[in-house]
Amino acid sequence: MLIIGIAGGSGSGKTTVVNKIVDSLPKKTVVVIPQDAYYYDNGHLSQEEKLKINFDHPNSIEWDLLIKQIDQLRKEQPIQMPMYNYVTCARAKETITIEPKTVVIVEGILILGNKELRKRMDIKLFVSTDNDDRLIRIMRRDIVERGRSYNDVLNHYEKFVKPMHNQFIEPTKLFADVIIPQGGENKVAIDMVVSRIKMNLHI
Repeated sequence: MLIIGIAGGSGSGKTTVVNKIVDSLPKKTVVVIPQDAYYYDNGHLSQEEKLKINFDHPNSIEWDLLIKQIDQLRKEQPIQMPMYNYVTCARAKETITIEPKTVVIVEGILILGNKELRKRMDIKLFVSTDNDDRLIRIMRRDIVERGRSYNDVLNHYEKFVKPMHNQFIEPTKLFADVIIPQGGENKVAIDMVVSRIKMNLHI
């Protein structure tokens, strides 16, 4: 089993990079574990309190559960991955059964900042994108997918996303084996990563 960590700031294009890597590998050999599934349940909070949640701080993630489930996959055991809803800020009662695969991709803004999780990764990637481009993507995503207003998105970016990126996310570039500029647009870097994965797996 090969465990790959893919980090980068919010709106950096991590999901595009993940999808391109998945599409380049044999079908049914890859599973993706998103950090976002492991946010603590905040469904009990009022709408006003939910707008103040700092999703970009390491303390918002249940790391122990994520690490435990990665270890289970490494032991060839299936896991029950949580489901998190950004609109309600709550975990669903249902879980998703994830079977062990040859390649496990762990994806999220904060994953390279956790030492114990980092130890379990065979390849560590950081997707690096210009701050202005990230803000534009965040605005599109949060307004369309998360039902936030234009002002809510900007306030949240200024109060949480930008300072947390500078404090907790950007510095984890130091832990990456490969830095991918321009996110999913960087075909050369993605092809190099895919080639390395295939070489490791003898595909």
